[in-house]
Amino acid sequence: METMTVQTEPKRSFFARVFISPTEPRLRAGWRLILQTIMMAVLFIGIIISPFNLLEPPKGSNFDMITQVTLLVVFTLTVYIARRFLDKRSFESLGFKINKQTIKDMFAGVGIAFVIMGLIYVVETALGWLEFESFAWQVEPLDAVVSSVLMFLALYILVGWNEELLFRGYQLQTLASGLNLFWAVFISSAVFGVTHLLTPNANWVSVAMICLGAMFLAYSYVRTHQLWLPIGLHIGWNFFEGVVFGFRVSGNEIYSVIRHQSTGPELWTGGLYGPEAGLIILPGLVVGMTLVYAYTRYTRQINT
Repeated sequence: METMTVQTEPKRSFFARVFISPTEPRLRAGWRLILQTIMMAVLFIGIIISPFNLLEPPKGSNFDMITQVTLLVVFTLTVYIARRFLDKRSFESLGFKINKQTIKDMFAGVGIAFVIMGLIYVVETALGWLEFESFAWQVEPLDAVVSSVLMFLALYILVGWNEELLFRGYQLQTLASGLNLFWAVFISSAVFGVTHLLTPNANWVSVAMICLGAMFLAYSYVRTHQLWLPIGLHIGWNFFEGVVFGFRVSGNEIYSVIRHQSTGPELWTGGLYGPEAGLIILPGLVVGMTLVYAYTRYTRQINT
């Protein structure tokens, strides 16, 4: 009579249980996040203390541009290294697949952001919460207006890439691989909100609203499994909010084409922080999520 032998997996050591993923030969998600964060900090500090550091005390938009270029190098390099050597995945697999859908997603994101911010502007104007002053070209030479608009567009393209690469890219997806999608969206959005405490006029209300905005951006990633739509949304959000419709962007007063004063209740308008800290942003996010759902449902059905 034959006896059956049951093969059991070898018992994992304490070290392996703490540091190594139980499903594949790589570090657990938490350790990968910690190491990527350390790499970011070390590289950023190295740039600051190097003789080539250009990060001086804030001097307006030029400082912002230098900062974003620095973050472009720091975020892209450290995420690439972490993705390639810690995650053992390709950089493209974060959501950077390039095909005919790429440009469509980015422009769709920009367009949806225009609708959101345009709706907020129309509603606040209709309620008498905005006091129009002038258009930029009425008080400045046209060439100065064009150059300023293009400079801020370039700035917000960098912001869109940097923040989506880090938060909806590496952080969200690494957390999802170690926990689940729900907690990954929640934690990465909370971290994104808390980092905005460093922005002017920030408070816990603005942090809460920024968290909801981050969840909206995460939703656009979940619907496409690519980062192009959230990058387009992020670029368009900042550009139309500040440069076109003249609101403060995360508490920052920037160059704007439409000049006005906000006279509405701070609870709704966000006061000195801008719409991102006001209840007015909530219906905007609902409209945005509806448009993202409709766009992705249509385009993904067409492409399947």
